[in-house]
Amino acid sequence: MALKDIQSTGNKDTRSGFGDGIVEAARKNENVVALTADLLGSMKLNQFIKEFPDRFIQCGIAEANMIGIGAGLTIGGKIPFTTTFANFSTGRVYDQIRQSVAYSGKNVKICASHAGVTLGEDGATHQILEDIGMMKMLPGMTVIVPCDYTQTKAATKYIAEHEGPVYLRFGRPSWPIFTNEEDFVFGKAQQFSEGTDVSIFACGHLVWNAIQAGAELEAKGISVEVINLHTIKPLDEEAIINSIKKTKCAVTAEEHNIYGGMGEAVAHVASKNFPIPIEFVGTKDTFGESGTPKELLKKYGMDVSDIVAAAEAVMKKKS
Repeated sequence: MALKDIQSTGNKDTRSGFGDGIVEAARKNENVVALTADLLGSMKLNQFIKEFPDRFIQCGIAEANMIGIGAGLTIGGKIPFTTTFANFSTGRVYDQIRQSVAYSGKNVKICASHAGVTLGEDGATHQILEDIGMMKMLPGMTVIVPCDYTQTKAATKYIAEHEGPVYLRFGRPSWPIFTNEEDFVFGKAQQFSEGTDVSIFACGHLVWNAIQAGAELEAKGISVEVINLHTIKPLDEEAIINSIKKTKCAVTAEEHNIYGGMGEAVAHVASKNFPIPIEFVGTKDTFGESGTPKELLKKYGMDVSDIVAAAEAVMKKKS
């Protein structure tokens, strides 16, 4: 299928995919419990609370305590889903995650909404751009960054069955829906196109931008491989190596700092196995600011045109 033929079936926020997914997971498994730090509406937990009021814990604005409660619940066999904004899910409580969850391998699902600059008008204090790096460096921590409503729903249901700590990252804005639930296979990259000129690896909201960029490149006669790395840890190294051996150059696109994120993980794989030129699309060692999601993506170099430019630039670097 040509990239131009991939169409959105509608728009919906990925956090709603989490809200619908946790309800389905809870219907299937009575050990699933939800915790929130005074953000039940923002985290789309209303239906969960309606159906499972005895399996919901309101922790208040006490995120560190929420992580500790979640870790404790696992000892009794519960599967706690902790929920708040990504900044407060990681930056505010990193010590508790490291010591109480990751170090002992507790089966806590850290579910983080409002990630990246597409959080929008709440500004830099809420727009964490370091969380993927922080979480993927923790031994034993799984990191998943789905690309749309449907994939977030599928990932949420999956992690209820996955044994071990998980960081699930999703967002606030209404965003195109373009996958099916069965497209999500844990640890396996999702390939949207096959190409020979350039590989584009993306995660989260920027997968849609990568598809649009790829379609523009195809219209110019460029053969593009667009790959969704929704599971950042464990990373599908085989898919990366197979792709870059064909194209011999790559672009990575993520709503995150280029230092420490998905792009660096791809570069690490390439450097060990098949060194190639890589262009990194993401924030460049900066904090965000207030604005609409699309305005901020454009200002910080994560728009469709930026991915196109990166692909054209990296192809010129091929030996």
